[in-house]
Amino acid sequence: MASNGQAAITRTERGLTIAGTRTNLYDVMDLLKAQYPPKLIRDKFNLDDAQINAALSYIESNHTQVEAEYQEVLQTREEIRQYWDDRNREHLADLASKPCKPDQEALWAKLEGQKAQRVSVKA
Repeated sequence: MASNGQAAITRTERGLTIAGTRTNLYDVMDLLKAQYPPKLIRDKFNLDDAQINAALSYIESNHTQVEAEYQEVLQTREEIRQYWDDRNREHLADLASKPCKPDQEALWAKLEGQKAQRVSVKA
């Protein structure tokens, strides 16, 4: 709770969020774990002193709960990242297996020539 009686940290569909912002505590925790000082975190998320202090206080006083939720968020992030890596890998492999369109063969040949030139200059 903030000094004016309003909740400083609220639960939204995005998780624990600093009231009046779109900043969630998990983003703050990312930076805390990367050892950012509170002033830089405040500036990065465009928070005022009361908001960053409320976030840090909430994290400290509810450390077990917030840490458990944070670990779930990290797991979800990793699953999403892995999904898109796999999907992009499949998509790129599919594109690579398709032949060039006839009207683009000259362009591809020109690009390959330029690429070969750059490689030979670097070597």
